[in-house]
Amino acid sequence: MKREYATLSYSLCNIEELTFFIVPSYSCSLIRQKAHNQLKPPVKLKETQDEEIKPKDEVEHVESQMEEVPVVKEEAVFKYGETGNFEPSERKILSKPGENGAAVQLASNERMKAQITINEFGFNMVASDKVAMDRVIPDTRHKECPFWHYPEEQPSASVILVFHNEGFSTLVRTIHSVVNTSPPELLKEVVLVDDFSDKRHLKSQLEDYVKEEFGDLVKLYRNSQREGLIRTRSRGAELATGDVIVFLDAHCECNRNWLVPLLDEIRKDRTTMAVPIVDGIDFNTMAYNPVYGANSHFSGIFEWGFFYKEKLVPQRELSKRRHASEPYRSPTHAGGLFAMDRSYFHELGGYDPGLKIWGGENYELSFKIWQCGGSVKWVPCSRVGHIYRNHMPYGLGKDNDPFMSPIHVNYMRVVEVWMEDEFKEYFYTREPSFRGYPIGNITKQLQFKKEHHCKSFRWFMENIAYDVYEDYPKPPPNKAWGEIRNQGSGLCWESGSGQPGHTVGVMSCHGAGHGQLFRLNIKGQIGTGERCIDSQSGSILHVIVCAREPSGPWTWDKGSGLIKHKELNKCVDVGTDHKLHLKSCDSKLPSMKWNFKEVFPWKRS
Repeated sequence: MKREYATLSYSLCNIEELTFFIVPSYSCSLIRQKAHNQLKPPVKLKETQDEEIKPKDEVEHVESQMEEVPVVKEEAVFKYGETGNFEPSERKILSKPGENGAAVQLASNERMKAQITINEFGFNMVASDKVAMDRVIPDTRHKECPFWHYPEEQPSASVILVFHNEGFSTLVRTIHSVVNTSPPELLKEVVLVDDFSDKRHLKSQLEDYVKEEFGDLVKLYRNSQREGLIRTRSRGAELATGDVIVFLDAHCECNRNWLVPLLDEIRKDRTTMAVPIVDGIDFNTMAYNPVYGANSHFSGIFEWGFFYKEKLVPQRELSKRRHASEPYRSPTHAGGLFAMDRSYFHELGGYDPGLKIWGGENYELSFKIWQCGGSVKWVPCSRVGHIYRNHMPYGLGKDNDPFMSPIHVNYMRVVEVWMEDEFKEYFYTREPSFRGYPIGNITKQLQFKKEHHCKSFRWFMENIAYDVYEDYPKPPPNKAWGEIRNQGSGLCWESGSGQPGHTVGVMSCHGAGHGQLFRLNIKGQIGTGERCIDSQSGSILHVIVCAREPSGPWTWDKGSGLIKHKELNKCVDVGTDHKLHLKSCDSKLPSMKWNFKEVFPWKRS
């Protein structure tokens, strides 16, 4: 049976708990059915020998022989060539800007205004305003996805969107997309939480719009002060009433039948976090394109400085499935888009309340779920488009330490709670200047871990995130780290943007870290952040992408101060152009003498 969520004639289901929903008439009978978890499990009798049972003992005897039989969850069924029961009907592609995910073209006299909006919001609102609220986007799912038949009984969903100074059309298009692409009988509400925005269009204009377009289905709440994404999402979870909470960013577009595959994973196992596959929407043109092909399966991992990464799923995981479109396990996820059983989210304590603004919450929740008995699964048949901003257009609020990003503080809380000493050391080897920073009280988080008998991080690495080591081996200890100062001029190495190909030069030492923070490990690799230093030409030093193995050609002699490239048999010297050059080693030249000075920017007064 095909579904036309946004285009069918609707009738009101006269059901007490759903009086505010407008739903397709054919689905009313389905909604009236009791949820499967309200039914008592079947029972069976143990086999007994024939014997005479006294009437007065009969009931007691029978009850003593009864045992509960676990409820067998109904499974989704793949029927090739037979359209799935939750599949919507095809929609006509109109001749409008952005239809079918096409790029929006601007006139030359619109480009200056477009750039102003990019600076303000992180994406092109002139292009966004031209795109219909209900535009058709390309179906980027695996070819098997239209043929899955899911059990009709699914948990209800609250979709939570939090925002701060969001563009108007990108926000309301997200709401329209959620409503238009979700089965009405399963979408209980859309919860909007405004994190103290000050844009005029997000005040009465937004309130009037959602009331007129969506009635009681969309609920708008506002923070009385800036809380940041993490705490605002926690508030959204508290306000939600659906069985499942689905977090989306406020600049998304949902693809065909995106919701049911997520709900079905949670229906089968309430301790599963279900993650949609994220497509890309271009910040400038609003073009909708898959990040990965429909037949390619990627999962979320991390490097030891906690930069989020994605890589191809190991065959060990893929071989556990019968169909290429079935969900698969992932160590972690990007953080913005996922679904969880609402009660389970709260049982886990939700997000660590000590996390600030945004960043690291994806690791905190993923590690907690995996180590405490749950699982994280990516769902190929659920696709959601997301606009990736070209820059962060607003500040980080009151929790912003000028010498320590709240993102890094969050990383350290995750490290100190969920990792053993061995793995903590990998993180602090990668980011040595963070060591000792006051991260706040984590007693409750450690107590939760102990009381719930959560597994070790070693278990997690050996059983779930085992493929991290393939791309990011255990980092060797640092021989020296900090600012690299020239003994003659007093200037420091500077990597600039830190992007591959950037030349390394010298500048006045500022003590703030960033592009002047380097580390030399015992295997000869010089690193800065996630990048490394080498000479691409054999002369000038450049920032490069690190090799897989954490080793390199560098040595540093503390006595002479020389930093030597062993393979080229040359030493680092300061050129008249203030760039770093490799030249014949001469320990008498002050311009070749270097010291490492450990710096902790956060200790500055």
